[in-house]
Amino acid sequence: MKLLSSFIIFIFPLVFPCVILSSKSYQQLQLPGVVGPESLAFDCNGEGPYVGVSDGRILKWKAANSGWTEFATTAPHRAREICDGSTNTTLEPLCGRPLGIKFNPVTCDLYIADAYFGLMVVGPNGGQAQQLATSAGGIPFRFTNDLDIDPYTGIVYFTDSSIYFQRRQYFMSIATGDKSGRLLKYDPLKKTVTVMYNGLSFPNGVALSNNNSFLLVAESATLKILRFWLQGERTTYTPQLFAEMPRFPDNIKSDSKGEFWIAMNSARGKIESNKKTAFCDETAKPWFLRDPVGVKFDVNGNVVDVLDGNEGNTLNSVSEVQEYGGYLYTGSSVQPYVVVIKA
Repeated sequence: MKLLSSFIIFIFPLVFPCVILSSKSYQQLQLPGVVGPESLAFDCNGEGPYVGVSDGRILKWKAANSGWTEFATTAPHRAREICDGSTNTTLEPLCGRPLGIKFNPVTCDLYIADAYFGLMVVGPNGGQAQQLATSAGGIPFRFTNDLDIDPYTGIVYFTDSSIYFQRRQYFMSIATGDKSGRLLKYDPLKKTVTVMYNGLSFPNGVALSNNNSFLLVAESATLKILRFWLQGERTTYTPQLFAEMPRFPDNIKSDSKGEFWIAMNSARGKIESNKKTAFCDETAKPWFLRDPVGVKFDVNGNVVDVLDGNEGNTLNSVSEVQEYGGYLYTGSSVQPYVVVIKA
């Protein structure tokens, strides 16, 4: 891994946001001829990261001297001679396109949201993933996107971004105002899928709170983060507003402290607003004047950290920010590498 440059991480105190804390060095884990490490995961032994990439494979990072190795594939009848190394989006329905991934910390199985083949799982040793669900309520999944797992019940919460448009047509879903997205849950004991909520505008990232009392969902088309209460007197599948974002939110990942990193993928540097945001008070500069590609929230919706892209190309199209082992790992839907930043 070659040291390349430095980025800036911002810490925003409640009384005076937008304060530069310090600069951090970063490294790149270059992918082997493929692109789009959309989501990242670490296994029960702390090894990884694992990433899903453009040719339908799940790759595992071994070490600097070993690089990436194949761990799993998603498409049931994947043709290696056509798919291996592909970056062609038109081949995704044949080759598969794994998006959200996460290991169940109890069983050590890897759960996969494949955009075309639905909710899938593969064992700790990898190989060909098995389909768990491809439809709900009689309606097939068209764009399975992200997931999270309750470690106590094994229930998998996941999003289907549209019932009309597939991943290759994601822009049409946003441009047409499509509100057919769904939040779902899969029960591994009953082997059933339940629709928790219909009518979402491009539901994307999903993350459980550390105590499993609520679920956050990124509704990308509306630039909102929604909260669904799962436990207690407030248990309801009616969403409540958790945060508003000035750029399209993508994946959401919780850290060891129970705080949430939310990646901002698209419309970088294009969205302007005259209104004040929760990130900057009346005397501070609006936060979008800088280049936020990831924002960290506490459980009450307060901003605690911001990862700045420094208006460069390296942190362009960030799909995920995950904090693990003292480092920030960033994924991307289009880039040929994973970025690692010392936290």
